[in-house]
Amino acid sequence: MNSPSDHDSEAVATAAAQWVLRHDRGLTPAEQDEFLHWLTKDPSHSLQFTQHRQNWQRLEALAHWRPEHSARPNPDLLAPRRKNVLRFAPRLALAAAAVVVAVFILRKPATAPAPLPVATLVASNSNLVTQRTLEDGTIVELNHGTVMRVHFTKTERRVSLEQGEAHFTVTKNPSRPFIVTARGMDVFAVGTAFNVRLDQVVVEVLVTEGRVRVSETSGESAPASVALADKAPVVPLLEAGQRAVVSLSAQPTAPQIATLTPGEIERVLAWQHRLLDFTAAPMSEVVAAFNRRNHTQLVLVDPQLAEIRISATFRSDNIEGFVSLVEMGFGTRAERHGANEIRLHQAR
Repeated sequence: MNSPSDHDSEAVATAAAQWVLRHDRGLTPAEQDEFLHWLTKDPSHSLQFTQHRQNWQRLEALAHWRPEHSARPNPDLLAPRRKNVLRFAPRLALAAAAVVVAVFILRKPATAPAPLPVATLVASNSNLVTQRTLEDGTIVELNHGTVMRVHFTKTERRVSLEQGEAHFTVTKNPSRPFIVTARGMDVFAVGTAFNVRLDQVVVEVLVTEGRVRVSETSGESAPASVALADKAPVVPLLEAGQRAVVSLSAQPTAPQIATLTPGEIERVLAWQHRLLDFTAAPMSEVVAAFNRRNHTQLVLVDPQLAEIRISATFRSDNIEGFVSLVEMGFGTRAERHGANEIRLHQAR
């Protein structure tokens, strides 16, 4: 006969498996808060979640296994069985030499930001990276000090970048082109992601997904279809991973086009908020990553905190989520100094 503790252990294992599955398909904001509460409720929860996640990752790798003499993996290898296998993950888990908390905190606003009106001036705070959702669902991240104007019509979506730098993740709509104008240059896209930086001497375009074309501007009164047909492209086509630097000098030179490595792309886009993924990283490393990307600075007051190991995934602007985690699960106390400093102490 099973004891009550056995039933409790099985219930925790089942809940952990369910959380791994829910992470795999994506958590809602409410589920993210519910998961954090469940995780910090009992130390056994983090242990079970870590073990189940490891087994899930092993199954994901197995799904890409190629049988001998086959060039392609078998897509049905685990399709009917993967969830059933995960239910018995505790029996399959390998003994761990050390256990760390594995947490996914992709904190989002409880409600989505209201879309911007059809025509508006958009400017980022002078010190912070900001994110905006346009009327069509396109997401724009603005580097600090960036100013742009948005003007959408029934036939095109046009954004004028007046200063600074912005990254666009464009909602696909082939019948309504998306155009970013920057100092006499039009960047055409349909459904793609790209970065545009404007300074006094150059316009720089980096494509992170899809394709774009760069042409001399035809003015906001000219339909996009006319501009595409009549204007000779400055850069015919930029593929994902390519960057074009177009000179704005009185005697312009040919655009400089280069294909960047993933590391180079990451350096170009280092100003953006992104997901920070840590595996058994010391808290000092996590804090340094947040401090590089945010105006609010974290300070480790007690040296003992620096070596605490954390495995977690955060948005780089989710400082409050990180602070909540270390307060609830790592014996840490947060103290706020002014508007832009949070001091972390060891709880007494």
